[in-house]
Amino acid sequence: MDTQKISDLFKTVDSNAALQVVTIILIAWLIVFLSQRLLPRLANLLHSKQRLYTLALIPLIRLVVVIVALVMLVPIFIEPTLKNMVAALGALGLAIGFAIKDYVSSLIAGVVAIHEMPYRPGDWVTIDGVYGEVTHIGLRTVELVTPDDTVVAMPHEKIWQHAVLNANNGGPSLMCVAEFFLTPESDGLVVKEALEQIALTSPYLQIHKPVVVTVNDEPWGTRYRLKAYPVDPRQQFKFITDLSLRGKQRLLDLKIEFAKVETAKVN
Repeated sequence: MDTQKISDLFKTVDSNAALQVVTIILIAWLIVFLSQRLLPRLANLLHSKQRLYTLALIPLIRLVVVIVALVMLVPIFIEPTLKNMVAALGALGLAIGFAIKDYVSSLIAGVVAIHEMPYRPGDWVTIDGVYGEVTHIGLRTVELVTPDDTVVAMPHEKIWQHAVLNANNGGPSLMCVAEFFLTPESDGLVVKEALEQIALTSPYLQIHKPVVVTVNDEPWGTRYRLKAYPVDPRQQFKFITDLSLRGKQRLLDLKIEFAKVETAKVN
């Protein structure tokens, strides 16, 4: 297709058309801006699943607004005949294929992510070795805030190459694990009961979820894992710290011996 044929696809843009373009872009920007400002505030007034579902509306609204805006803008520049649309889309596809294929791959992955929802705002996920809370889902990237308060912008195309590990999967329940490494001579039943009591008396415990203690014998001793759920996933690190500190103190009070550091080869 030569330059003349391509130029024939486009209409002459007069002042009225320019005004329509500016109006559509401003309205689209305003809707996206308001959704990004108002929905998080509304979500903070809600709890559990209602909060997460409200946050998940933000990228969905943005996607719908962009699609509607493009549908409205294209006929202003191009006469919407079948021939013109096929020619325009062919030229656009060729340009995309050579110039911004990686960018488009992330955009397509973003659409897939919004539809399949492997992560939502408020989820705690691990993607390509990075663990954090999903705080924003854009058309191209998902933003994670790590436990060290570092913001990581992860391209959506990572979902083509890496598994997404979702700790709470859109819900308010996220399992936390506190580990204790003890000598094999320790009384397992006493340790199990003591650790269960530590979890049941934690101020962060979600009481309708189970408290479980699992035990594994290792060459260096015995590994005890105390598993429980905090009220809110954002409390996970405070919860694990509370379980670990009070659990350790309780075991020391019971004269339980911990495995020695030099002999505890923990994987």
